[in-house]
Amino acid sequence: MHGSNHYYGHSRILARYCGLDEDGVPRIRGFLQHGWNHLHGFQPDDEWCTPGYPRFVWSDVLRRRGWSMGRRGHYLIGAPWIYLLAMEPDTGRVPPQERRGTIWYPFHGWEKQAVRGGHDRLVDEMRATEGDDVTVCLYWIEFRDADIRRRYEAAGFRVVCHGERGTRWDRKGHDFLLRQLVELRRHRRVASNRLGSALFYGASVGCDVAVYGDPMQLENERPEFGGAGRQRRLWPELHGTEVDRATAAEIAERELGFAHMAGPEELRCLFGWEREALVRCA
Repeated sequence: MHGSNHYYGHSRILARYCGLDEDGVPRIRGFLQHGWNHLHGFQPDDEWCTPGYPRFVWSDVLRRRGWSMGRRGHYLIGAPWIYLLAMEPDTGRVPPQERRGTIWYPFHGWEKQAVRGGHDRLVDEMRATEGDDVTVCLYWIEFRDADIRRRYEAAGFRVVCHGERGTRWDRKGHDFLLRQLVELRRHRRVASNRLGSALFYGASVGCDVAVYGDPMQLENERPEFGGAGRQRRLWPELHGTEVDRATAAEIAERELGFAHMAGPEELRCLFGWEREALVRCA
């Protein structure tokens, strides 16, 4: 249906889970939430979501919030991340005592909205809190910006990028989440200046969590989201340089929708993939 269904390799992960060819992913009959979201799972102006087609969301709070805003046709399936964990229980895993350092995810922009903020000030805060054993993971747009990348490299931090988010037609983002999983499992902490998918992914695989520093500002940020201030009001217990690990893991489990994980047959039915499954079995 929509290109965002395939961001970060999500459709490939779900196709693999359903026993289909991940290199020939069929269309998903509906709209798949592609990132953690504290509105209703999608952008505020989601008119591109064709009426009558399902919205596949990660958590029940998003279903309820969407319903309160007049959206209909929600199906709870959890995040693609939880299906990846089910298929890759040991990939990148190291003994707890061997996990080292912090992987830090600065708040990022996208193709139509840049982020404004003080990277130099963020570097100072990161060093003061984390020390020198820091991996900074930049979104592909910021990673391509030599000035931004060099600020973190000059601080002596390791700088990585999980890749581009990709589309149905290329392989740019097909291993995005797998690469992220490997990085998270080797680090002791995951941190950012705003709550986001990476923080919850990290908490779900045993990382300590921290949210601190200049939250930065997205160009023309939509007021419906409420910005970093709303995040802090809703999840005060997740903000700070030290966050209780059990609390973070519990919230991550809820936000990622572990309780709503579907079986392969159910997903094939929801996505309209029954025919593809029959062809695969023939």
